[in-house]
Amino acid sequence: MNPITMQLADWLSLFGHYLALSLLCVGGAITTAPDMHRFLVQEKGWLTDPQFSASIAIAQAAPGPNVLFTALMGWNVGLNAGGLGTALLGMVLCLGGIMLPSSVLVYLSAQWSHRNRERRAVRAFKQGMAPIVVALLVATGWILATGQGYGLSNWPAWTVTAITTLVVWKTRLHLLWLLGAGAALGWMGWI
Repeated sequence: MNPITMQLADWLSLFGHYLALSLLCVGGAITTAPDMHRFLVQEKGWLTDPQFSASIAIAQAAPGPNVLFTALMGWNVGLNAGGLGTALLGMVLCLGGIMLPSSVLVYLSAQWSHRNRERRAVRAFKQGMAPIVVALLVATGWILATGQGYGLSNWPAWTVTAITTLVVWKTRLHLLWLLGAGAALGWMGWI
């Protein structure tokens, strides 16, 4: 990717976008990945599709919270905009933006909902959020599965996706085995 030029307004836009997404992170930051893709890859062109997908894959494979993919995205934006200093800035802006509002909101709302856990509205809200979280996770999976294209020419990736889906659905095989198998297939150049 060619180096990108980012002005102060661009950095503020990046931070502001992640601040806004933070309030939509029902089910975790990964559920907002489709909008991150739209913003970073399609609209701004600050990341490529492979950089976007790699940011998620690396962070998911690494130990620790899955929100770390946002830091990797910011790191990659910063690297594309300059060097180590801008990479650190991008990392701090993305991770800080995604963590700050949602952390404060969750802290305050958890205290309130715990005090009012027997209220019908609180129970209904919790039950109503479940389908939304599932839909957001499906949208994230779709973005990751179609990152290399929709066509039948990408049949190996579609085949691995279908097989992985069946294995997760029908067996109790630990997901790390599937991640390892996917990594090995990718390393060998098969997908």
